[in-house]
Amino acid sequence: HALYLCYFGLREPLVQTQVVPYLREILKDNIKISLLTFEPNFKETWNAEQIAIEKKKLAEEGIFWYSLPYHKRPSVPATVYDVVNGAFFAIRLSRQEKVDVFHARVHVSALMSAIAKTFSGGKMLFDIRGFFPEEYTDAGVWKENGLIYRSVKRIEKWLLKKSDGYVVLTEKAREILFPQSAKTGFDKFGRPVEVIPCCIDPKRFAYAKEIDRETIRQKMNLVGKCVFVYVGSFGGWYLTDDMARFFAQAHRQNPNAFTMILTQSNAEMVKQKLTAQGISENNFLIKKVSPAEVPKYLKAADVAVSFIKACYSKQSSSPTKIAEYLASGLPIISNSGVGDLDALIEGEKVGIILKGFTEKDYAEALAEIDIFLTDANSSEHCRRIAHQKFDIEQVAGKNYRRLYQRLLTSKV
Repeated sequence: HALYLCYFGLREPLVQTQVVPYLREILKDNIKISLLTFEPNFKETWNAEQIAIEKKKLAEEGIFWYSLPYHKRPSVPATVYDVVNGAFFAIRLSRQEKVDVFHARVHVSALMSAIAKTFSGGKMLFDIRGFFPEEYTDAGVWKENGLIYRSVKRIEKWLLKKSDGYVVLTEKAREILFPQSAKTGFDKFGRPVEVIPCCIDPKRFAYAKEIDRETIRQKMNLVGKCVFVYVGSFGGWYLTDDMARFFAQAHRQNPNAFTMILTQSNAEMVKQKLTAQGISENNFLIKKVSPAEVPKYLKAADVAVSFIKACYSKQSSSPTKIAEYLASGLPIISNSGVGDLDALIEGEKVGIILKGFTEKDYAEALAEIDIFLTDANSSEHCRRIAHQKFDIEQVAGKNYRRLYQRLLTSKV
């Protein structure tokens, strides 16, 4: 019996595209799965009927869903309150049903799990995902080496010591945290470590294969266009201004260029960035789409873009958009210094890594990407790499099940 603790709401796209599909894979080894989420604006966004429907739907798959309210402000006290609530819930559930594994997604959930493990036994799997404290300092939210940062680093050190197994997203993160595990699969204390990048469910993209690309492009008035697409957020680590300048360069070099932005971020802000660079409103689309719709829009594109701030914390990052791009057969233009992207994009020949952020760098990258666009085998090659590196069944599922087997049989 595993309790998966997730400090996000069930309806959030990340939970629907990452957490729940991963749990379906873990279920294949006859592990009983309980899922605890923290729901923002709980009373306003959920009623008893909606909760019952979701519980029933997930239970039919073998996932037993529980939820607690998420509290946002004041930041630190609210998080502490949620940690206490989550830990008490985990302890109660373990005493009622015995939890063998507390599977914690990221540091806040790990703190709940560590407390629960202390009082009720069982093992703790720390699904680290990213360098959480450094992410907040790199984003400017916390002062570098400030009190909050130092406090969280002390807690992180305790969590790493308390854990019985680990998941990281990149080989770079493994090299930093668990260098010995690259050869053995275990850290120096014999605890199992797996690298599991952000994967995609092939079923999400299967239906898009059946849709005629030209039919989609015709409906979207994109016939004859070279479509550059970006999926995801703007601001923070995402280099909005640099992307806007890149898109402007693409439009200058190719009069048939079209920019497609699929984002949950403020559309007006993105629009202002593009128009300030001289891109006509007729030559771009900014749209908020559901995760289920993303494959259809990507099917209409030609080139995908990902610009993320290259900082220490991003060595642990595996952007989901990269897997989605490749699964859609799109070559990628990305900056360097983010997770394992340099090795992936250059090593597997699925796109271009920018040398810098000047107009000359953009022009060179755009000229190089034209080679991919004239290669009839490029799209199929990108899809093949997506299957090898990011398939949720062949990569995430296989590695999670192996990790659970090692965790449950380990005597460490």
